[in-house]
Amino acid sequence: MARVKQYSVAASGQWTDEEEGRRRLPAGEVHAWEPGMNQTVCGLSLSRSQLGRFPHITWTDAFPESGGAADRVQRRCPRCASVAGRRSGDARPRWHRTDPRP
Repeated sequence: MARVKQYSVAASGQWTDEEEGRRRLPAGEVHAWEPGMNQTVCGLSLSRSQLGRFPHITWTDAFPESGGAADRVQRRCPRCASVAGRRSGDARPRWHRTDPRP
């Protein structure tokens, strides 16, 4: 039985939402990050890339249709999205072979 991984967000910037009690939220470019690791899912080092960690924000909240913390997110890493899952309207459907060879 496979364990389902929970990904959090690492972002290039941050902002504070005054309406929700001064909550830190991601801004700029976001990457999927597994808490306890020192790198993003796509392999970027958090410290060398100067990415801020947001363990309280899940990866699915970084997409606008979630209604979560995506107000100032400008770009989601496509490599992280391919590993952690896409929840975007512009995401292409998963690859599917319609007429396999014999």
